[in-house]
Amino acid sequence: MPVTNESEGRLNAFANEPKIEVIDQSSSDSKGSWKIILAGSLLLISLISFSLTIK
Repeated sequence: MPVTNESEGRLNAFANEPKIEVIDQSSSDSKGSWKIILAGSLLLISLISFSLTIK
């Protein structure tokens, strides 16, 4: 951990930051994420239609 001295003699410690990982577009277009989005939208549509039939 890098440590620096401030002007008043205090020590200031900085944490080591992890390396930045660049994520490309192909990783976000996976089939699993589309299944989750589809299931969530179907659930939302069914809940809205159910609540409209109760009224």
